[in-house]
Amino acid sequence: MLRTLKELFAPLFDPTAVALPDGHTLELATAVLLVEVMRADGAVAGVGEAERQAALVALERKFALNVDERDTLLAHAQGAAQDATDLHQFTSVLNTRLDDAAKVRMVESMWQVAFADGVLADHERHIIWRVADLLHVRPGDFAAARTRARVAAGLPE
Repeated sequence: MLRTLKELFAPLFDPTAVALPDGHTLELATAVLLVEVMRADGAVAGVGEAERQAALVALERKFALNVDERDTLLAHAQGAAQDATDLHQFTSVLNTRLDDAAKVRMVESMWQVAFADGVLADHERHIIWRVADLLHVRPGDFAAARTRARVAAGLPE
């Protein structure tokens, strides 16, 4: 199974390889956006375990992946995020494949990752705002998603 996933994600790292099937493109784009939030707070020791776990939980909720597939997806997403020059290449995939409610759930998942360590960094907030804007999420839905994620994390207002 891991070999199959690695073959599916190979085009991201090898421009001569064939394109990813649509289903896996959506999974990878979603994972990359979660990774961007994980990377955004600039933790000295790298990505915090709480944020990593929140991203893994979000991927489990969104896709029917076993633990190995989920971990492989996140690992490939980390590489793709590091090599990416912008967020548009990932948000455009979500814009073509998701309805408005699913886009709001995506933004809420990003907030959950940001709140996982109990600290919201300015850069995390900016990344989420930028992605929400690129996904055409309405300001009221953006604020509601943030509130739901903050409450779920048990953080004060």
